Amino acid sequence: MSNQVKLKEIYQSLKSTSFKKLISLIVIALLLVSLAALWESREDNNWNNIEGGATIVSKEAPKVALLSIAKAASSDKTKNEVTVYNQNLALVKEYRTMDLSSGNNIIKYVDVASQIDPTSVMFNDPKSRNTVVVEQNYEYDLVSSEKLLDKYLDKEITVTSDNESFTGKLLSSSGGITLQTQKGVVVLNNVKKIEYPDSAGLLTKPTLIWDIYTDFSGSREVETTYLTGGMNWKANYIATIDQSDSKANIKGWVTIENNAGTAYPDAKLKLVAGDINRVEVPQYYKGLVVPQATSFAVGAPPSGFTQEGLFEYHLYTLQRPTTLNNNEIKQISLLSADNVPAKKEYSYDGARDGEKVKVTLNITNSEQNGLGMPLPKGVVRAYKADSDGQLQFLGEDSIDHTPKDETLRINVGNAFDIVGKRTVTDTEGMGSYGIRESYSIELKNHKTEDAKIIVTEHLYGNWQVTKASEQYKKKDANTIEFEVNVPKDGTKTITYTAEIRYQ
Repeated sequence: MSNQVKLKEIYQSLKSTSFKKLISLIVIALLLVSLAALWESREDNNWNNIEGGATIVSKEAPKVALLSIAKAASSDKTKNEVTVYNQNLALVKEYRTMDLSSGNNIIKYVDVASQIDPTSVMFNDPKSRNTVVVEQNYEYDLVSSEKLLDKYLDKEITVTSDNESFTGKLLSSSGGITLQTQKGVVVLNNVKKIEYPDSAGLLTKPTLIWDIYTDFSGSREVETTYLTGGMNWKANYIATIDQSDSKANIKGWVTIENNAGTAYPDAKLKLVAGDINRVEVPQYYKGLVVPQATSFAVGAPPSGFTQEGLFEYHLYTLQRPTTLNNNEIKQISLLSADNVPAKKEYSYDGARDGEKVKVTLNITNSEQNGLGMPLPKGVVRAYKADSDGQLQFLGEDSIDHTPKDETLRINVGNAFDIVGKRTVTDTEGMGSYGIRESYSIELKNHKTEDAKIIVTEHLYGNWQVTKASEQYKKKDANTIEFEVNVPKDGTKTITYTAEIRYQ
């Protein structure tokens, strides 16, 4: 009976609450030991979780953290900045969040432009001046069927041809797939599918691989700056002329083209107008040490843009974020000015233009005229409403970068109802000294109003006008100009004689 009592007491103790707690603690301890063992195994295999999956590093690799950086991880996405130059170039500033451990870290920096200049990359960690990129590789060997075949030469793959699959070592991919199988060598031409064990380390997009050293562990937002090709911008202007041809409404647009190979969502956009000097260098290298340098920037304004001088250039900043998608052409309003004074001008250069009389629209880029900001180079298209009130295209011209208070001279086209004719009326030799020539320039105006025409003549060598029917102005060493009024349905003739000496 005593033994039965003891067994009963033991049974009652097993049912006690304290003993249940002890069992629970033992179970928790065993779970912790298992997790620790799993972590050690993870360390031995040297891999870390990456956003969207895991990347395995070879066991022979040094034990460093392997990280993937989230695209535009900053909470303030508009901090990302793209400065576009009108020379197929852009300066990109990106802010991304990363976790770094003290010591060396291997970083995959993805979603960079495929036309990046890797020698221009700059890295900045605002939390630690001792965070530096020790080494950089730019890897652009992207996945493709041809490159996969190249990578798997002398390795085993599976090929399906005519509904039959063959597994063997790839011997050649030229002129069909040649495999060394267990049954012998086979050549497959009608290939329907090729299966690979993995991607052979090829990337799906261009990637910067960094070896970063830091003495500060933890999460931080870093700034990366680089130059890339494939981005350009230009200005386009529309000038709508009033019925009197004396005023114009001017609209300006910026056209940005992104073929850099990646998108820039919600970016702060800046544009540079100016002619920067660039050095031609080979495009891409691998295994580059990142240069320790300072970022730079070097041209268009109001409706959404602000303008400032930068060195010997002009910088225009859009006052709101915008998205620049890859393989996209985006247009953004640049400026708007109404009732800008314009002057229509007729000009005739008989030696160069034959009988054609040019029509030019002159507009002064001044604040008084509603403009006054530096205008980046671009194309100006002129329009005018017809009797039905419908706009009709008059012509277009290309303008260069135009500072404020300078004059835009827009060559719209040639006058239909005004013609000119230039004739050499007399040539007389002056022995060994030179020659004496006389000219006649006839201008005919078939319009219903008078026309003021500027006539340009070119003289070379040691010249002197000895006789002229009209007053002229000497523009430079080889050019003179006559300004004459030709009456409606009338004719005006200019004559002059010039001596050109050889000595």
